[in-house]
Amino acid sequence: MTSTSLMRRVGARASAGPAAVFFPLFFALFLVFPALPCLAQDMSLLNYTGPDRNEKLLAAAKKEGSLTFYTAIAENDLRPLQADFEKRTGIKLNVWRAGSDKVLQRAVTETAARRYEVDVIHMGAHQMEALHREKVLQPVTSPLFKDLVKDAVAPHREWASIMLVVWVQVYNTNLIRKADLPKSYEDLLDPKWKGKLGIEADDSDWFASVVGQMGEAKGVKLFQDIVAANGISVRTGHTLLNNMVGAGEVPLALTIYNYIPESAKKKGAPLDWFVIEPAIARANAVGVAAHAPHPNAAMVFYDYLLSADAQKILVGLGYIPTNATVSSPLQNTSITLEDPVATLDQMDKWSKIYNDLFKRK
Repeated sequence: MTSTSLMRRVGARASAGPAAVFFPLFFALFLVFPALPCLAQDMSLLNYTGPDRNEKLLAAAKKEGSLTFYTAIAENDLRPLQADFEKRTGIKLNVWRAGSDKVLQRAVTETAARRYEVDVIHMGAHQMEALHREKVLQPVTSPLFKDLVKDAVAPHREWASIMLVVWVQVYNTNLIRKADLPKSYEDLLDPKWKGKLGIEADDSDWFASVVGQMGEAKGVKLFQDIVAANGISVRTGHTLLNNMVGAGEVPLALTIYNYIPESAKKKGAPLDWFVIEPAIARANAVGVAAHAPHPNAAMVFYDYLLSADAQKILVGLGYIPTNATVSSPLQNTSITLEDPVATLDQMDKWSKIYNDLFKRK
């Protein structure tokens, strides 16, 4: 799937429900009214590597005073990051938060209309790769790159991963004993799992990575056999699926983001999570807009998100850090990071395979 076809898919999603009226009208305004003139900004410090880089950057950022951040991160998770950043720097962070599809759509539409309002963008790495292809982002250099895990920085340097979301397996502790948990996907062929398995409706990228580890033909055949033998119910939404595990309606879920069951467990839900290795992780990434009106403040915030200070906050919220100097709750677990380029290019293929396998009537 190209970035163009991803945008078509995003547009199709945006046309469903209440957003069907709001978003077409909202984005049409950018195309109807001419863009306001935008003064060229000095981007020279975004790739400066001199010894006084941090001092120069912060001084320039303070003159700008603020920046605008488009993000898909949950509001409750964003709040401590925003407070800490503003306290440390004195720079105001203006936030527009929405689902990843809407963030992607707004960033592309505004750039096409030459309305340069956003400074920093954050969402899934494959969506950030789409922004790279649409020329929404610009390459930057950070001294913090050296502290990041392998493949956290895109080769073109237009985005870098700030955290990993890991798909984990979640089970109801009242219905399944820890000793009985599967150690491999092959174990799910056991008849004891009949009618007990569930999966989220849109996790085709997880599936592509899992079967890719096995060998495509072998992996797809295995899941076909599991579905035929024991069935796998499909639920829309990771939080909903997690709630159904807690309620006992889905005793074992195969694809839930790690921070969701961890939060529910702390609140007393009768569930726990484990990992069938290698765990599959999706990166969430950040990038500086190509025409950022506050480029220096943007870069200071970008650095902050990669720093140990911000990464420790993210760990406290249940995310997996990309800064290798920060301890990870899954640091002893084998993790495979999905390839955002392959995810973007092969999305149509894997969505069809996934839907045909799990959603067919």
